[in-house]
Amino acid sequence: MYYYAFVFAIAVERLVELLVARRNAAWSMSQGGREFGQGHYPAMVSMHALLLVSCVAEVSERHRPFIPWLGWPMVAVVALSTLVRWWCVAVLGKHWNPRLIVIPSAPLVRRGPYRWLHHPNYTAVVAEVAALPLVHSAWLTAIVFTIVNAFVLKVRIDTENAALGYA
Repeated sequence: MYYYAFVFAIAVERLVELLVARRNAAWSMSQGGREFGQGHYPAMVSMHALLLVSCVAEVSERHRPFIPWLGWPMVAVVALSTLVRWWCVAVLGKHWNPRLIVIPSAPLVRRGPYRWLHHPNYTAVVAEVAALPLVHSAWLTAIVFTIVNAFVLKVRIDTENAALGYA
């Protein structure tokens, strides 16, 4: 089924992100970076992994149909959110990382999508978490993970803002 391949492609994209993150983390730490929020990072990673599993499980177990008027716009939302997230990665360069590593001497980025939003990556993640399940009408997954993601992002953004204040 195409949806399973789509979710698999998202999973592969996430693994590529983790490879980039590992390289960037090593560089950031070598530049005097300090990590914040280690406690919530595993919850964030687990939530994203479980989202992918839940998308597949709900569609498979509940026999959710592909509804074109809903599915195609949600494919576009997922694609656009992925583009925005990679735009953030490109703009932040070596400073980008899903781990919260702050280099005290690094200036705050105010170009690219950061001209308009303080947290454009998280905005894209919110859209993606809601849209990915709805591509194949997995509405239970969309509801549950949107709520869980809101809690995770509240902790994450509060921690990030405090860490950037530290810098």
